[in-house]
Amino acid sequence: MTTNWTGPHYTPPTMPQQAWAPPVAQPAPQVTRKRRGAALLVLPAALLAALASSGLTVAGLHATTPAATAGSTSTVNTVVQGSPANPDWSQTVKVAAPSVVAIAVQGRTGSAEGSGVLYDASGLVVTNNHVVNGVGTGARLQVTLANQQVYAATLVGADASTDLAVIRLTDPPADLQPINFGDVGQLTVGQPVMALGNPLGLSQTVTTGIISALDRPVITQQSGGTAGAASRTAAEQSVTNAIQTNAAINPGNSGGALVDVNGRLIGITSSIATLGSGQGESGNIGIGFAIPANEVRSTVDQLISGGAARHAYLGVSAVDATGKVGQATFSGAGLRQVVAGSPADQAGLKTGDVVLAINGEAVPGSDALIAQVRDHNVGERVTLKVARDGQAVELPVTLATGQ
Repeated sequence: MTTNWTGPHYTPPTMPQQAWAPPVAQPAPQVTRKRRGAALLVLPAALLAALASSGLTVAGLHATTPAATAGSTSTVNTVVQGSPANPDWSQTVKVAAPSVVAIAVQGRTGSAEGSGVLYDASGLVVTNNHVVNGVGTGARLQVTLANQQVYAATLVGADASTDLAVIRLTDPPADLQPINFGDVGQLTVGQPVMALGNPLGLSQTVTTGIISALDRPVITQQSGGTAGAASRTAAEQSVTNAIQTNAAINPGNSGGALVDVNGRLIGITSSIATLGSGQGESGNIGIGFAIPANEVRSTVDQLISGGAARHAYLGVSAVDATGKVGQATFSGAGLRQVVAGSPADQAGLKTGDVVLAINGEAVPGSDALIAQVRDHNVGERVTLKVARDGQAVELPVTLATGQ
């Protein structure tokens, strides 16, 4: 299956789209996008072919059948590279590839394909929400393992705000090899990584690159599988403090794995940036994004236990702004509203404050504020640094449960 996708031309800084195979029976809707400061807006691949406005876009990714050999047991395997700076990628593939699957979705409005990652030996698979929900409700799910065995699957739970979903294989085999998780806290910019998935209908493909950036705020627009306009409601957007990589990621990789040299999962690939045909170039341009593995584990465990996920809530509305501290001026998130009774209100945040950092991590804009709050747990106590009346003020906040 081929995917015809044209993205807008590049006008920094701006926004991404998701990467998967669009529904074949569904016309791609027109999308009007607006600039959102330092963050990237990610749109489902179902919308990708229709994008015609200016700005950086990121696309969802589609996939087909993996080609690696399935693991003989359900134990988790890893490889320890002798030289992480010069890894033997073939060893990484042997460990990680059996844990990556292809997902085919057949719905009333069309069909689509995506990738997935085996979460445990019982047959639970992690993928992107926009893969399983991209062609409407009631879709049939089919999963192809690395050894070409095909299984039906059912939806366990999905979370649009993180663009994650969990599905379960029906009557799974006993020899599944689940992915091993890495430590996101130990990641560094410049370290080598591998992306595994099923781009453009090509059976399980691996590509390599490096981590280009960490904590990149990315806004992903969910299409909901409906032809026509894509409204930007909060429920339809996912916001991620994403891992950026230059490993080649293309439509079909959505829900696939981003792993370190030892084959440990560090992220779920979900979106890519593309240039428009007017710029004489399209497809992968070396800017891809993955949902960090720590966020994956937190959300997935909630979906498995209850079918839904809770997310941290601060209780403000914000815009990109600058704040002065003494004679210095910093980029941040300017508070336009503080919800009465919210964690922000209880902590003493005020309209006009400019949030500069959370727990020492810079907040360069409003999207970064959303992404960083989502990066923390419900009930967690964090410290916000704000610019107020020319001074830096630190305020402890206990995050509550959002929608």
